[in-house]
Amino acid sequence: MITHEIKGYAFNSLNLYQLKSIMESKRQQKYSKLIQKEIGEIFQKEAKHLLGSTFVTISGVSMSPDLGVAKIYLSFLLDKDKVMFEKINEKKSEIRKHLGNRIGKSVRIVPELALFLDDSASYAQHMDKVISSLDIPEAPEEDEETED
Repeated sequence: MITHEIKGYAFNSLNLYQLKSIMESKRQQKYSKLIQKEIGEIFQKEAKHLLGSTFVTISGVSMSPDLGVAKIYLSFLLDKDKVMFEKINEKKSEIRKHLGNRIGKSVRIVPELALFLDDSASYAQHMDKVISSLDIPEAPEEDEETED
């Protein structure tokens, strides 16, 4: 399991992404939605040179309590997603700069970006394949006995 540390916050790639709506305050949720929307628009309009024809989905954003770190979960519609993820991860300072230009006047600080590869779709496919390959015997049918 990969562990990252940014600004004293230690987290791994499976870190509470699924529980963010329960754990985050309304302020964090508001910033998460804003960051998700703006990063999506940056990928569509300003970072075409970075992505080429790759289709990237921002499947989720989770903010630290002090709003200093944004954990961004990306999913790709390609088999070579790890290569594209590394390319985007190398350019995250450029993406953060674009984000600052867009939201700089409405936030106190532009958060550090921590990018994660969201593999929940491939994991779901794997689990579906495992479940369908199980050899589960049929339950014996119960004979209904009628009383005379």
